[in-house]
Amino acid sequence: MSKVSETTRESWIKSTFPEWGTWLNEEIERTEVKPGTVSMWWLGCTGIWFKTPGGANVTIDLWAGNGKRTHGDGLMKPGHQMANMAGLNAMQPNLRAVPFVIDPFAVKSVDAVLATHYHQDHMSAEFAAHVINSGMTTTDENGKEIPVPFIGPKKSVETWIGWGVPEDRCITVKPGDVIKIKDLEIVALDSFDRTCIVTTDSTGPDREDLRGKCPTDMDEKAVNYLVKTPGGNIYHSGDSHYSIYFAKHGKDYDIDVAFGSFGLNPVGIQDKMETTDILRMAEALDCKVVIPIHYDVWTNFMADINEIKVLYDMRKDRLDYKFHPFFWEVGGHYTYPTDKDRLAYHHDRGFHDCFDHEPNVPFRSVL
Repeated sequence: MSKVSETTRESWIKSTFPEWGTWLNEEIERTEVKPGTVSMWWLGCTGIWFKTPGGANVTIDLWAGNGKRTHGDGLMKPGHQMANMAGLNAMQPNLRAVPFVIDPFAVKSVDAVLATHYHQDHMSAEFAAHVINSGMTTTDENGKEIPVPFIGPKKSVETWIGWGVPEDRCITVKPGDVIKIKDLEIVALDSFDRTCIVTTDSTGPDREDLRGKCPTDMDEKAVNYLVKTPGGNIYHSGDSHYSIYFAKHGKDYDIDVAFGSFGLNPVGIQDKMETTDILRMAEALDCKVVIPIHYDVWTNFMADINEIKVLYDMRKDRLDYKFHPFFWEVGGHYTYPTDKDRLAYHHDRGFHDCFDHEPNVPFRSVL
């Protein structure tokens, strides 16, 4: 058969998706983490993979989905959080803007699956299915073999259970709770994701009427995490908006690296931290490095990280900032404290073995 006759839509999808294949899976598996450090990979959106010298592999907000794929009827679900927030009906044009850099079904081992909250771009039914169906196990703090746990706030746990994750595999956390996984200690902290406050259980016309009601269930919907590692303390803010209470977290904990959800909010919407918010968060947390995330994924929230650099340079001397931003790339590897002074990331450019062998060219002058 010819190439043309045997090529189908299905064969095209299988041969090109996920776009990175198992490249990143293999890189994570092969990476040896040196004592006194922690390695992290940005999986896209707010997804982070952590790996430690003690062999702990933990994911926070690994997500393997997408956004809009068709214009459909042009309408948003009446109970969608953005419809609740802004009183609108038109479909949100949030197309996924970055490739899938990790294959959730090719993950060979993980010690815990964590979610900061239950919005669809922060949890993965695909990854949950693979972890459950492959029978993955880990060890508890006493060295006993146990099934890999799923850890998150109440609404995330309800989502996992709704997908078919056994209830006894789930651990519900709220601010103040501490989970130990090998050489990691994870502290659940307050979330400031105010979009969660306007998220109703139903997205249909029967959505809950939130008007005039005082929200009391943030701790059930979302948490932030402080991940204490052999290399330093990493603060994951989930989808938090800016809050002056970041300063309380900064006083209560030593924070080395902080992740903040950055984006350019469309008119009428408040869902991401913008440039000044990212800098204010870093200052309040008293961290050493701040890393913007989430701005990569949605076409309608994309933002220019150079805004952060410009404003940081304008303020750093006058305000005596003790931190600096680091600009990452999806799929990129960051090791703390080894990379603590780096300002920006670039993927491996390759060609390191150039001229180790004689070039196959007519004559050297063409070079």
